[in-house]
Amino acid sequence: MSSRVLVVVGAGPGISGSLARRYARDGCTVGLIGSNEERVRELETELRGSGTDVRSAVLDITDTEATTEALSAMGAAFGHVDVLHFNPSAYREKTPLELTVEELLADVALGVGALLTAVQAVRPYLRSGSRITVTGSVAADEPSHRAASLGVQKAGLRNLVQSLDATVKADGIRAVSVTVRGTLSAEGPFTPDRVAEALHAAARQADDGWRTEIPYDG
Repeated sequence: MSSRVLVVVGAGPGISGSLARRYARDGCTVGLIGSNEERVRELETELRGSGTDVRSAVLDITDTEATTEALSAMGAAFGHVDVLHFNPSAYREKTPLELTVEELLADVALGVGALLTAVQAVRPYLRSGSRITVTGSVAADEPSHRAASLGVQKAGLRNLVQSLDATVKADGIRAVSVTVRGTLSAEGPFTPDRVAEALHAAARQADDGWRTEIPYDG
């Protein structure tokens, strides 16, 4: 395939769906990886109905083997990946005194560890100019004690993005996290579409002056 390719990990109806539509309007081919079959299929059907070439896979994103296999197959089918977007996180309403170690590690496996799996799986298909984008959160800076694991995930995710960017930038590949400093809503500056625009813009930064973390304040 000769068109530009977006692959979304954690595809669903929110920011990731808006981002998939945004790239589809650019004429991109889209790959969707998600754990909720109904949501993935609904988005896939919508994109295909608009004339977009789409491939999808439904699986547990924390299953390293299954995710690697699906992303590798997708990369091979597309031939290259121009933008890899990572969206998932776990929201668990537990304070640090209620949260167990096992629960914290499970949440980090989804919200941080799965990014490693995704990048390593598609690395053979990334090329100079390819971008890795990540949905960040204000929770990295202002964690809520009522959902303690989310702040840990988002802080770790931002840190990992910085390490990834430093590792791959010599090959012309860059990584960026967009920190959403607000609550998603149906109207106003924090709609999924508005956040998707910020992610789309972040991927188009010039290499000169590249920032690995960009706050979105609405």
